[in-house]
Amino acid sequence: MRMPLILAGAALAVAAPLVAQQMPIPGTTDASRVTAGTYKTDPAHTLIGWRVNHLGFNDYFGIFGDADGTLTLDPKKPGAAKLDVTIPVGKLTTASAGLTKHMMSKDFFNAEVTPTARFTSTAVAVNGTRAKITGNLTLNGVTKPVVLDAHFTGAGANPMSKKETIGFEATATIKRSDFNINYGIPAVSDEVELDITAAFEKA
Repeated sequence: MRMPLILAGAALAVAAPLVAQQMPIPGTTDASRVTAGTYKTDPAHTLIGWRVNHLGFNDYFGIFGDADGTLTLDPKKPGAAKLDVTIPVGKLTTASAGLTKHMMSKDFFNAEVTPTARFTSTAVAVNGTRAKITGNLTLNGVTKPVVLDAHFTGAGANPMSKKETIGFEATATIKRSDFNINYGIPAVSDEVELDITAAFEKA
């Protein structure tokens, strides 16, 4: 009977340090944690995904990273928030090197001529933890209005950077033909679904 007790004791001895090393979740959906000020994107944890349908068979998608921008807000006046984000088109990632190269070409994002895209908000309508963010998207040298359906996902102190951090997710649908990206339409869908996840650290 002693062996099981010894083994159990050994298991507890091993598990205790592991439990002690577990990091608590620093961010929660408690909006009262958000403080007024200007926040900068955390580029390593901010992603802009896009999805189109390919030839009617299936969807394919890609991701832009390293977005750089600011979010200025005051929890007492959420409708006055301002968002300005620049997306480096050259940081496009897909699962295929050949596809990525094609997406960078003049057929699609024309990265050599227009290396960045930019979204600048013009109005914010808040409803609880959700918001409709209207703004101007400049892509491929063309500026058009776009509405983001956004929701608040977390706030707290980032244990790595020690900075106040807030997070949001958002979706939108655009037509790429509005931005003169016409290659392959309609076999490759004109409609593009955007899926955004963003973290902002207080400046």
